[in-house]
Amino acid sequence: MLLDPRGVRFAAALTSLVLVLVLVTGSGWLALAQAAVFAATAAVPARGPYGLLYKALVAPRLAPADAREPAAPVRFAQLVGLAFVLPAALGYLLGAPVFGAVLIAAALVAAFLNAAFGLCLGCEAYLAMRRFTGRPLPARVPADGVKN
Repeated sequence: MLLDPRGVRFAAALTSLVLVLVLVTGSGWLALAQAAVFAATAAVPARGPYGLLYKALVAPRLAPADAREPAAPVRFAQLVGLAFVLPAALGYLLGAPVFGAVLIAAALVAAFLNAAFGLCLGCEAYLAMRRFTGRPLPARVPADGVKN
C-alpha cells in the first residue's frame, strides 16, 4: 500500500495542533483521543481519521501526487506516537502532569518536524532498521511506479 506524502504531512499538522492543545489545557482525555487516532492509523494507515479528512477535504483540490510512500514506515511512526501519547494521557489522568507534558512535548517535536519539514522521525527510524537488517525499503516511489 502506498500513501500520498502530502496526506501524511496534513495528518502531522493536525496531530501537532492537538498536541499543542493538550499541552495548553493539560487534558488527558484529549491526549487519549489522540492516542486512539494513532492506534487507528497504525492499524490501517490509509483509513486513519486524519487521512480520511485529507482525502475528503484537501486531496480533491490538489493535483495528483507525483510520488507515493510505503505505508509500513508510517504505520511504525504511528505506533511510536502511540507509545509516547498513551502513557502521557495516563500521566495526565492519574495525576502526573509533568510526566504527561514531557511525553507530549516529545511527540509534538516529532509531529511538527513532519508537518513543517516533511521529516518523519518514526519513518526514518523504520527505514534505518530495514537497512540495518539488510532489507532496505525506498522512502518514496514515483506515483507512476516507474523508477528513474
